[in-house]
Amino acid sequence: MKKLGLALSGGGFRASLYHLGLVRFLRDASLLSQVTHIASVSGDMWIFTGHRLIMIDKEGLTGSKVTYHSVLYRSITQFSVETAGSFDADSELKIWVSGVGTPITKEFKRGTDVVGIQKYLAFCAFGAAIKKTNSARRQVPTQ
Repeated sequence: MKKLGLALSGGGFRASLYHLGLVRFLRDASLLSQVTHIASVSGDMWIFTGHRLIMIDKEGLTGSKVTYHSVLYRSITQFSVETAGSFDADSELKIWVSGVGTPITKEFKRGTDVVGIQKYLAFCAFGAAIKKTNSARRQVPTQ
């Protein structure tokens, strides 16, 4: 098996969408399992892999303190999205993980496509379950 490394740069939402597209392409091409290293020069980052969401939080002015949080999609029980309003410029995403009472919370600046993020998260976390449910519904005979 070949080993692949990804070097991702840039910041902001457009770069993140590009990175998500690249990871999705690698998954669809059955190459994602060969990725062994990921490097990034950006600040906070969320990486959607084949089986988990990896959240990287760089703190402080120099970014020398870094927190890595890895969550398996199958452990996500629910999530919620709050879009920006007239008086509140930020959007918010909360993710509840099985066995943890407090949700993981991420704030996004105005202009971030949180609906797109939640759609992709729903696909990753619940996509297989949705497909199974839809298959079961198709197999139920109608009267």
